[in-house]
Amino acid sequence: MMDAYRKGWALRYLREAKAELEAARKIPYMAPGLVLEAIRKARNAIYYSFGEPAFIEILLREEVTKNPLTNDSILRFLMELESIIQQISQLEEVNSDAMMKQADSIVEMATDIVETLTDERFQDF
Repeated sequence: MMDAYRKGWALRYLREAKAELEAARKIPYMAPGLVLEAIRKARNAIYYSFGEPAFIEILLREEVTKNPLTNDSILRFLMELESIIQQISQLEEVNSDAMMKQADSIVEMATDIVETLTDERFQDF
């Protein structure tokens, strides 16, 4: 069971991630930064759903150095998400369509995770 504090932050970050994506669609020249921010906020929503983000970040760093090919599907997903964020943040040339599709996918996964763990269902934020 998730406490109200973490639930509130998970839902807030998810709403903000969706808002960043919507802004990226409306303001194409700012899309790369907005899309990256949307992905980061989706990640934060996932972290708050699973526990304390600071502890999850430490766990991921340790797991990457200790066991980068983990069999744990959740850890593997979180490690891949961190890798995607690193790759996107270091891109010099941006394919906005591809980034937008990837961000949509990540935000949808975050929505599924947050909805499942918070037991909240949303039609539209």
